[in-house]
Amino acid sequence: MDIRKVEKVAFILKAIGNPLRIGIIDALSRKEELTVKELTNQLEAEQSLVSHNLLNMKLKGILASRREGKNIYYCLKLKEVLKVIECMEQCNIDDF
Repeated sequence: MDIRKVEKVAFILKAIGNPLRIGIIDALSRKEELTVKELTNQLEAEQSLVSHNLLNMKLKGILASRREGKNIYYCLKLKEVLKVIECMEQCNIDDF
């Protein structure tokens, strides 16, 4: 077992281990960039909560952002999160 790989997977799981963050990642996997407002509308969540989670994931290196006027656009930076989520989706979670 490659300890570096295990540590990276553990880091990713901790960083995305919340339904809103997984929703953000899912939305960003379907569209390259989204603003806070677009994510808030898609996820039907409070703007402050979405912003807090976006900042947290950005600080952990999972997301990147760029400013254009008043808008901040977010995108996936650490693409490996998609592989981790894909692996989890293949598990039969209903059996847990």
